[in-house]
Amino acid sequence: MGKLFKLLVILIILGFIGLVGYAYIGPFLGADFAKPQSEIRMPVDLQGE
Repeated sequence: MGKLFKLLVILIILGFIGLVGYAYIGPFLGADFAKPQSEIRMPVDLQGE
C-alpha cells in the first residue's frame, strides 16, 4: 500500500511539473493560450442633474 501511495504522489508531482513546463514552453511550440479579443461597446445612461 505504501508503494502505491508513493507512486501516486510521484505521478502527481511529475504531472504538475509537465503542466507548468508546457505552460512556459507551449507558446514557443505554437500553442496560443490567449483569449480571442474583441471590442465590446455598451451605452451607459448616467443620471445627473
